Formats: sequence, structure tokens, C-alpha cells
Amino acid sequence: MDAPARSLPLPPPMGAYAEEQGLFPLLQSMLEGLLIHKPDEPIQYMINHLKQNSDDAPRICILGPPVSGKTTVAMWLCKHLDAIRISQETLLFKEILALTKEAKAYKERKQKIPNALWANLIQERLSNVDCIKQGWILEGFPENQEQAWMLQSSGIIPTHVVVLYAPDSVLIERISGKRLDPFTEEVYHTTFDWPSDPLVQQRLVKPEDISEQETSEKLLEYHRNFPGVFQTYQKFLKSINADQPCMDVLSQALTYVQTRHRSAAPFTPRILFCGPPGSGKSLQAALIAQKYGIVNICCGQLLKEAVADKTKLGELVKTYFDKGCPVPDHLVVKILAERLNTLDCVTKGWVLCGFPRDLEQGEQLQKARITPNRVFFFSLSYESVMQRLSQRRIDPVTGERYHITFRPAPALEIQARLRQHPKDKEENIEMRLETYYRHAKELEEFYEDAFYVNADQDPQVVFEFIESCIIKPLPRRF
Repeated sequence: MDAPARSLPLPPPMGAYAEEQGLFPLLQSMLEGLLIHKPDEPIQYMINHLKQNSDDAPRICILGPPVSGKTTVAMWLCKHLDAIRISQETLLFKEILALTKEAKAYKERKQKIPNALWANLIQERLSNVDCIKQGWILEGFPENQEQAWMLQSSGIIPTHVVVLYAPDSVLIERISGKRLDPFTEEVYHTTFDWPSDPLVQQRLVKPEDISEQETSEKLLEYHRNFPGVFQTYQKFLKSINADQPCMDVLSQALTYVQTRHRSAAPFTPRILFCGPPGSGKSLQAALIAQKYGIVNICCGQLLKEAVADKTKLGELVKTYFDKGCPVPDHLVVKILAERLNTLDCVTKGWVLCGFPRDLEQGEQLQKARITPNRVFFFSLSYESVMQRLSQRRIDPVTGERYHITFRPAPALEIQARLRQHPKDKEENIEMRLETYYRHAKELEEFYEDAFYVNADQDPQVVFEFIESCIIKPLPRRF
């Protein structure tokens, strides 16, 4: 009977290429566009979509009650993201659009501008090249569910909606001190945010229609209409408390709009754990592998297995083991590449710890097309590392591992025969730590999208943080 065929190394998986190039979100975006716009020439529509290359451009709505800080947040985000700010004021008084004259006529007659006209006006503005390329931030609109539905039917669907909130009493108190710079449209406050420039102070004006009575009426209307807007956008809406320092509000808003939403695209985890010895990399790798069924690859164990299996590469590794010398990087990378390209790793994903330890090794992995899509750096203080490693002990009879503080041996007889591994002596730990920190900074710069883990916590807390980072898409970079 023939021996069972060994799984041959596969070429770099198609899924990894599609993930790196962003093909899944691109296809999803084109399909959504086709279903929304229903073009007569779908092929030409897709060609134009690819030419625009604007899928990563921000499409954000900033909503909230009167004087909650919508303008401040919108202007700050526009500066940070280089996006175009759109508001009812800019549409009526700063834009030259086909429908502007009609909308102004309603305003001059002190009549309410119809929802359909607002939606068409916004659609016309957002179809301009600057909004397509740079993205847009729509401030204070939609105000009700009907407006939200009209935007959706026009193909205007934000990727992120930020809703500011604060107690009505706070908002009414704010209104009396609100001031506007007519040149820059920036909003200031006599108590909370007064400009330092005397020239700016002189030109500030009090906005029209900001009496407490009018504000109360607007707040009542907002509270009546907001539940419908929330229902429309609840899947990608973030509520932020506006009754806190301005920079805290802005920071929370920026963090949210830079996140990516969960996608239905296939995702094969390729996880890399880096960190000092004793930081818990092996434990977390085992937990992740056990829960998600991915392949746990420990570099040191992989080399030992290659030697035990007497493979060609294993025979080469054995000569270095016998001499007590470190295995050359090119051999380690070859063995890793061979293992990570086998069928189980390609289909299930993998978690790797123990390699790379420096920039050169990281570059060699990249050349071998071993590209992790999640990288974690574990951080642990020198004292904690020493406590964890220097107090480890092994029972030479049973092979059981113990720790003087965290897991002492249950009987005096066992305690008497415990031994310390040479690598766990303090002088050897110090050498390993020195080697790690000498190369850590360059490696962190190489993996610039890495997550940083505080390893000096309960292992379950560390696991939950790692798990959340694996499940969530990486933050977008505008």
C-alpha cells in the first residue's frame, strides 16, 4: 500500500493577495453601488468606480441637538482628514449650484425648505469631484427619518455617523455665550472657548435666533425626530457625550471615524506575537489556537520537530543544535515558509511566536512572502519578567512545571527535588532581555500597524484584548 501523500507547500494564498490589495471591500463597494444606482451600463459604471479610487474617502455625518458642537467637530475633522465640509449654511451661501437659487427663495420667504429639495441639493454637491476624491463630512443633516430615507434613495450612505449629546440644561446654558467668527465660521464661547487673538475677539458676532425660547423649541423638535434617524443609521452610529472637554470629544470622534466596520469578506488570521521572554506569548497563542482552530506555530518547537523528523532541513539544523550554536536565519525562514504554506495553515490560519526577533529577520519573512495580518507586541516590566522566569522550576521525575509564587509544588517531597532550568537563571534572563530590547524598536517600526498589549494583567484580560483586535478590522488611514 502506498504511503499517504504529504501535503505539498502551496503558493502564496489567493486570499492573502486579495486581502492585501483590498479586493473584497472594493468588490463589495461596487456591488452596493450597482444595486443603489442601477446604471444602464453596469460595466462602464464599474470602470468609472475603479478610476475614481475613492472607496477610502471619508463619508461622515455629524448630528446632534443645537449648540452641541457639531460645527466644531465637523471643521476639526475636515482639517484632520482633508475632507469637504457640507452644511445647510455652506449649501445656501457658499456654493453655486443649480438648486441653490430655488432653496434661497424658500429661505427669503421664511418658508421651510422641502426635504426633497435638501436631498437633491446635497446630492448635487456631493457629486462634485472634490467630494468624490477627498470625501465629505455632512454637518447637521439629516434632521429626521424622511430626510435620511431620501439621502439613501439618492445613493448617499455615510460610512460613519457621529451623534453628539448633552443634557438640555447644559445646551441652553451654552447658547447665551456662543459667538461666531464670520470670516472663518469657527465657533467660540465667552466662557469655555474664548480666542486669544484680539483681532478675532473684535470680529466675533452673536448668531441670530439663539434665544433660550427658540433653543428650547429646537431641542423639543430634535428629540421628537431623532429616534427615526437613530433607527436608520444605528448599525454605524456612535454617540459621544458633548458635555466634556472639547479635545476629548474630538479625539473620540476621530478614533471612531477611522475604524472599519465588520465585513463579510473571508478572513484567514495570520497572527504574530512579539515580546520579551516571559510575557505570555506562548500561553496566548495556545488560547487563540484552541478557540479559533488555527495552527499554533512555535519557532523553537518547529525546529525541534524538523530535527526529529530527520528532514533535509532538519539534518542541517541538527548540526547547529549539536554544536550549541544558533540556527542561521535563512534556515529558520525556509522551515517556517514550508510549514506556513501547508494546507492547514493556508485554510485555517496561524499564530506564530518566537520569530522574528530583529529587523533583518522580519525583512527575510517579508521576502519569503510570510505576511501577518495582525501583529502584537507584548510589554512587561523588567521586575515582572524576572519574577515570572527566575522562579520557574521543573520536576525532573514527572516533567511537571511549577512556580515558587504562582504555582508552588503541592508536597515537600516534590519541592525538594525541583530543579531550575539554566536559561531561567537571572544572568541568562538579563542577557535575553538585553537582546530583545536592543532590536525591539526597529521591529516595532517595521510592523507599524501592530497592536500593543499590556502583558502584566490576568491572562484572560489579555486574551480578550487580543481577541477584540483580531475580530475588528484594522483602522483606516485617510
